Amino acid sequence: MAENPYYVYDALDRELIALLRRDGRASLAKIANILGVSRGTVQNRLDRLTEVGALLGFTVRVREDYGHDMVRAIMMVEVVGKTTSDVIKKLRGMPEVQHIHSTNGAWDLVVEIQASSLPEFDRVLREVRMIDNILNSETSILLSSV
Repeated sequence: MAENPYYVYDALDRELIALLRRDGRASLAKIANILGVSRGTVQNRLDRLTEVGALLGFTVRVREDYGHDMVRAIMMVEVVGKTTSDVIKKLRGMPEVQHIHSTNGAWDLVVEIQASSLPEFDRVLREVRMIDNILNSETSILLSSV
């Protein structure tokens, strides 16, 4: 019998994902204790959520004031035709790309970039503009959070 490709998330899955959003470094034992289930159940759920694509990976979140000397920017990107997936794959391979969002309107993607200096930021812009199928882009440096 073929497996159902549409995984239905239950309350435990949602709680597990919420816990990981708050603390992606929490141990399996700690998560199991909070959820009131066994460590094996947590591991099985993590494996399943990763397998179905609900969890794409684990990352670090830092304080807003950490890296205050970093150059941060938002880049609006216009993509040629139906090549958005290819462009996204190439952007994901760049360590300075923090987030990628699809959007509607004149731009196809919104890309959040963070670089260690203006020369590094300039290099990142050049690299992004060299990606095949990027038709146009507009970038705004983020000056401060208000």
